[in-house]
Amino acid sequence: MKIGKIIDLTAPMFDGAPTMPLDPQCSISWHSTLETMGYNLSHLKTSTHQGTHIDAPRHFYNNGMCVDEIPLERLIVRAVKIDMTWKKPGEAIVPDDLQPESVFIEKGCNILIHTGWDKYFPNKEYFSGFQYISKELADWFVKKQVNIVGMDIPTPNGKDWKYVHLKMLGCGCLIVEGLTNLGKLPNSEEFTFFALPLKLQGRDGSPIRAIAILDSVDK
Repeated sequence: MKIGKIIDLTAPMFDGAPTMPLDPQCSISWHSTLETMGYNLSHLKTSTHQGTHIDAPRHFYNNGMCVDEIPLERLIVRAVKIDMTWKKPGEAIVPDDLQPESVFIEKGCNILIHTGWDKYFPNKEYFSGFQYISKELADWFVKKQVNIVGMDIPTPNGKDWKYVHLKMLGCGCLIVEGLTNLGKLPNSEEFTFFALPLKLQGRDGSPIRAIAILDSVDK
């Protein structure tokens, strides 16, 4: 079976990988080795929002849908990349900026916002100064009933983070943060997007292995 090119959109997880300032530190160490027990086995300690991850409604709502309750049909979807690399660092992304891609933006659609900010990962600069989703754009996503908004920034909005998360997650708009390699995706062309979390029962989010599969098949 031939499929299109697969693009890995996931940031690496490693011991000491950067996190949001108040989040648990990512720790990966050897629990056992070939020399100590005859096999290699690692110990992982991490936040549910480490690196490339998905926010479930439970992240901001005690009665919200948990990450293990999200239907798989909402996580393997058709999506489109929207190029926002022309926005300046620290500049808001507003609804008018998405108008050129309005043909793709309808009820249930899935959007990956490409700012190019992932180039700063894993440096400390990654967590500040990025382009961000404005409150008006969060409202607009809800109005359009967008299913997933993914982005290559560590959080949708560093200042109005509570408003944006409450607005989007409260209306069922899933948020995928910390994507990478969005520049390898085509402009103005749909592709298949996978955002599969760990099946963490009753939890607020999870790291994911995010990939895109392009429609075109290499000859």
